[in-house]
Amino acid sequence: MLDQRIILAGGAGLVGQNLVVRLKEKGYRNLVVIDKHAANLETLASLHPEVESVLADLSVPGPWQDYLAGADVVVLLQAQIGGNDVAEFEHNNIDATRLILEAIKDAANTYLVHVSSSVVESVADDYYSSTKRAQEKLVLDSGIRCPVLRPTLMYGWFDRKHLGWLSRFMQRVPVFPVPGSGRYMRQPLYVGDFCNIIISCIESRLPGGIYNISGHEKVDYIDMIRKIRGATGARTWIVHIPYRLFHVLLSVWGLFDRDPPFTTQQLEALCADDEFEVIDWPSIFGVPYTPFARAVEETFNHPSYSHVVLEF
Repeated sequence: MLDQRIILAGGAGLVGQNLVVRLKEKGYRNLVVIDKHAANLETLASLHPEVESVLADLSVPGPWQDYLAGADVVVLLQAQIGGNDVAEFEHNNIDATRLILEAIKDAANTYLVHVSSSVVESVADDYYSSTKRAQEKLVLDSGIRCPVLRPTLMYGWFDRKHLGWLSRFMQRVPVFPVPGSGRYMRQPLYVGDFCNIIISCIESRLPGGIYNISGHEKVDYIDMIRKIRGATGARTWIVHIPYRLFHVLLSVWGLFDRDPPFTTQQLEALCADDEFEVIDWPSIFGVPYTPFARAVEETFNHPSYSHVVLEF
């Protein structure tokens, strides 16, 4: 079982990097990570030289498809999360998924795990939300039985886009801006818990179903920022900025940064009045829930991984 060939499509990002750590801890030794981000793939290779790393754009047909032949497990992780170019969302979230599904549709022994997102049920209507909905529909319509996991906002080691970026930003600036009151309820999910859920699916061969994997604690955005500031020892001053002004500033930033860490669409999603279903996933998957405060400490104070920063 520990020799089964596990392919992580788009595995050089937040979830993939964490998943490799936990798969190795469990003893799995036949791992292949396929990703188009050269710098992040190099980071993974430096941390795990025994893991096969393949540089490839999954949205374009190529030799990478040969790796899927005979794979025991394929985990769909590739996703465009941020940015202002709709074409990138379509390529990474839709086109890549279509090619992967075509490559494994006739492989009866290949087990698939699809990482969707809670945004498919969000009131938000941005590039990320719309293309993740389309991606999930492709998987469900493919006829391939697999668990569909819908995580909420994730954080943990190797977080380049969300709380990780915020933590680094607040350590560099004397003033940290927060839109409006900051009382925007979030249900953050520790990526370590989520990776253990994926491993549980692989080991039990869960046949299918849609699972809303939400954080079990509801935390306001402003309180998340304060927790991170405490864990990192940052001395930044938290300042509330009117929402409209914050939106304008992000719009200006986007004019000069092709791939900004935070966009106006993400700001709108942050302020959307979303509350996601909380299921008893600890019992369903046999994965204990990590309390937010402890997970934040692990995220920002781990001796081996807290210092590793991925590129955008």
